[in-house]
Amino acid sequence: MHPRGALRPVHRRGGRVFRALLALLAAVLLGGCAIAVDSGGGSSGGGSGSSGTDSPIDSVNRADLDEDERGAVSATDAYWRETFPDDFRQSYRPPRVLGGYVGEAGPSCGGQPSVPFNAFYCPSQDFLAWDENLMAAGYERIGDAWVYLIIAHEWGHAIQARLRADQVSVAAELQADCFAGATLFGAAERGLLQFERGDTQELQETLAAVADDYPWTNESDHGDARERISAFNQGAQGGVRACLA
Repeated sequence: MHPRGALRPVHRRGGRVFRALLALLAAVLLGGCAIAVDSGGGSSGGGSGSSGTDSPIDSVNRADLDEDERGAVSATDAYWRETFPDDFRQSYRPPRVLGGYVGEAGPSCGGQPSVPFNAFYCPSQDFLAWDENLMAAGYERIGDAWVYLIIAHEWGHAIQARLRADQVSVAAELQADCFAGATLFGAAERGLLQFERGDTQELQETLAAVADDYPWTNESDHGDARERISAFNQGAQGGVRACLA
């Protein structure tokens, strides 16, 4: 994926052509579940996502990862700036983005320390943050779509915090996946983001991985891989309104 302003030019697509593309990509996303991503530190909770002295962040090009994180934040924020006032008839105020941390060195939320190998939205202080080892692990094994989806999902929780209670689904995690689908495909439709070859497969693998591989995204509250892919696809095809309770 590339944000607007990257080296590759972005062209706005006609509505009919783009909707046909969405249908094709939806079929790809719903085609099945991909293999899960191994963090390198086992599947137990509370770990740093590393093995020995090696950490995922040491295995990637940090400049490229930083660029994709900035691109994901920029495209996601731009999408909601354009759509939120129209969809919800109120002004848009973006959450703070505190960005990456490592291990327990991140920002606290409600007095609770940051969790290693996690990404989260803090409702009491209205910010997003993520462990760089989480981003690096998926970035290395799946691709840049991992970064865009993780950030779009957590931004979805920030959007939920701005809505009326009756607009927020009791399945809040799946609704955040739905918002992520609306965000990424909506941003592409508006020329804010460009899909590249392989991005849809990466999105599918990301949804399957976070459903199956991480204790903090267990199925009981986040849904299984197919439910997450289906929720994402619902937003990709129907936009924000398709995600509302």
